[in-house]
Amino acid sequence: MNTLIYIVSMGIGATAVMDVWGIVRQPLFGIPPPNYRMVGRWIAHMSHAQFFHKSMTAAPPIRGEHVLGWLAHYLTGIAFAAILIAIWGSTWINNPAIGPALAVGIGTVAAPFLLMQPGMGLGIAASRTKDPTSARLQSLITHAVFGLGLYVSGRALLLFNSI
Repeated sequence: MNTLIYIVSMGIGATAVMDVWGIVRQPLFGIPPPNYRMVGRWIAHMSHAQFFHKSMTAAPPIRGEHVLGWLAHYLTGIAFAAILIAIWGSTWINNPAIGPALAVGIGTVAAPFLLMQPGMGLGIAASRTKDPTSARLQSLITHAVFGLGLYVSGRALLLFNSI
């Protein structure tokens, strides 16, 4: 399988696993899934040179923000999958291991902590939220689930490729 197709497939698969987690945790723990509309709004405002907001919900809506948010979410998952393969390469493709996948998944929590949350007015590592500790824990768990999704997707692709 072409490496680019592999990375795209794995990134989509891992992001989908993360999205399933977002849906499942609502009835289990009462935690709503992420609102990618706000991510789309944040990204759309960047085209107007506005990178930081006091509150994304107070920022004016942008046409297409919902689609843009979901597109960015999946493209980011693909980019993070590319990081895994850039570091561990064909060795990981031929024998997916959970350790590197979890390391990359958990490591990607730096992106929301240091970029997205501050840009959206939530502070570094959600420091301006009502419950920063809970927000941080949820981010960490979600990104660990993404790492698990990288592993599961890698294993599924290996199985698919052997058929």
